[in-house]
Amino acid sequence: MSSFRLFLIGILVIPFTLLSCGSDDNYIPVDPVVEDPVLESPVNYDLAAFPFTTLSEYNFFEGNLVELEPVYGVIPYNLNSGLFTDYAHKKRFVWMPDGSKANYVNDYSILDFPLGTILIKNFYYDNVQPNNTSQVIETRLQIKKEEGWVFANYVWNEEQTEATFDLNGSFVPFQFMHETELMDVNYRIPSGSNCLTCHKSDNDVALPIGPKPQNLNKSYNYSDGSMNQLQKWIEFGYLEDSLPEHIVSTINWEDEALPLDLRVRSYLDINCAHCHADERHCDYRPVRFEFNLSEDISNLGVCIEPHEVFDPSLTYIVNPGNAERSVIATRINSTEESIRMPLLGRTITHIEGAQLIEEWINSLTNNCE
Repeated sequence: MSSFRLFLIGILVIPFTLLSCGSDDNYIPVDPVVEDPVLESPVNYDLAAFPFTTLSEYNFFEGNLVELEPVYGVIPYNLNSGLFTDYAHKKRFVWMPDGSKANYVNDYSILDFPLGTILIKNFYYDNVQPNNTSQVIETRLQIKKEEGWVFANYVWNEEQTEATFDLNGSFVPFQFMHETELMDVNYRIPSGSNCLTCHKSDNDVALPIGPKPQNLNKSYNYSDGSMNQLQKWIEFGYLEDSLPEHIVSTINWEDEALPLDLRVRSYLDINCAHCHADERHCDYRPVRFEFNLSEDISNLGVCIEPHEVFDPSLTYIVNPGNAERSVIATRINSTEESIRMPLLGRTITHIEGAQLIEEWINSLTNNCE
């Protein structure tokens, strides 16, 4: 073969060889490792500067403020049974500083929250007249500072664009539809001293009322699915993973499929126990409404004579089989400030709650003689 022919063959073969070496049918490209971004809550945290003048300064919510859409780190929660506040609806949230978490104490005590925790509770109504609109009335904060829990109440403006810090207390009159009934309410926004009346413990130290394991032990429909609230807090890093296997819990008093006595005990716990407990505002009265103590029905006032006689016909706090002659039924039905129970937090009668208590009393067969 001539040298010229070999030269031509070489020219043709070399590019083919280069092309063959430059490709690999088994090659799998490897994407570079990209770590998930570390999410941080955009809440404006300045413990020394709290409370701020306006609600928006905290940056708890994104978008239109009145929509109450929480930012990352502000977690919604609910209670098995809620405190009645003149039929107001409530949206509750919790926020904690990065890297801090609450600790379990027992089933019936407030969680041991870390410094900087903020509990957020918004009070609003649907079907406000005359235009059947929704209206946020107030937002209450409890902030855990070095000196303890402090209150910060924010009153919403008529335009529903902002809420302003105000601990002076006030009343907001309006009408709203409750089911098919038109109701008038002179809604009471509490003062700082009003807040302390319900929230104080021994030595006038303020404490939250609702966020106890017994009240939080329920599922919540989060944006990413339903989950037990306590487990959600653990997963998010807001609660130490030290819960017992079983938590003795309150129930939803509105669920008529559940036992009547448990519904009553749950209702009285959330509505009345914060005052009727040791070292609390009404500790001098002979009843104890805490759920963990009320299995003994004498603590609920059954066959117990009242501490204060304002009507001689009311022979017992709970007169078995006779709601009309029971102090507790009279107080729950009353709107007179000197008689009604709870003392604060409502200006109108909780019809369904009163019916629950009356049904329970009339079902009792205990003999007080």
